[in-house]
Amino acid sequence: MDRRQTKEALRLLESHQPFVRATIVKATGSVPGKLGASMIVRSDGSTLGTVGGAALEEQVKALAQHALATRTGDLHHFDLQAWTEGGLPSLCGGSVEVALEYISARPNLLLWGGGHVAHALASLLPTLEYDYSVADDRADWVGADRFPTADRREVVGPDRLWDVLEPESFTHLYLLGYDAMKDLEVLSRSLERFPNAIGLIASASKREHMYAKLRERGVSREALARIRSPVGLEIGAETPAEIAVAIVGEIVAERHPTTLRTPSRDACPSDESKHAVSRTP
Repeated sequence: MDRRQTKEALRLLESHQPFVRATIVKATGSVPGKLGASMIVRSDGSTLGTVGGAALEEQVKALAQHALATRTGDLHHFDLQAWTEGGLPSLCGGSVEVALEYISARPNLLLWGGGHVAHALASLLPTLEYDYSVADDRADWVGADRFPTADRREVVGPDRLWDVLEPESFTHLYLLGYDAMKDLEVLSRSLERFPNAIGLIASASKREHMYAKLRERGVSREALARIRSPVGLEIGAETPAEIAVAIVGEIVAERHPTTLRTPSRDACPSDESKHAVSRTP
């Protein structure tokens, strides 16, 4: 990767945007893009760099968009021989193998409510190089003494949360609040404006009460289905520290989906059973 691509990759990581890096990892015969040629494909379809141009590059761009949609990388073989079956419309005569590496958006969490679970989460996130901000309407609960590594610490009410913060800048919103009605207000506004993952810590009765209130306000079942509640991997978490581990584990699992199981994991619960376990803070 050249200097421009390195700088752009860092920019995309810092701005919490996913991208695909396409690299020629094998070249045989006459080809336009030599070994090591690379290209970054952003989520909006724009690119930086080249793997050789023409039909090869268009094919790689399309495959990169698929990789972004499925959040998976792959290795692809291309024959640059118009006269062979399945070959690209090229007269170069050689062949290449292109590795597509999916780079997920670096997590940037917004924690609503600066209570015990938020505090426990905040102690884990910097070790993973995950960014986070915290918002609460109680100034004493969002101070630098509690969240020294937070990007932003906002004292704001539920009704003004998205006036102060930009919803598109966060990859996850976790409602870890102390007040069910205030959580309800954040949820009501976030289902319309927040585009990414929403997690809610709540007991079963609190959750059903909040969902009923949201349905009364006209929120559809499809919109409610966006809410993850409980949150985190099912590990029997009970304490704030354990719940924080379960939440972080879920994020890690989503960033690095696996298709193969090792023998030691065959006995683990199936994907369908991995609904999060948490407790009301």
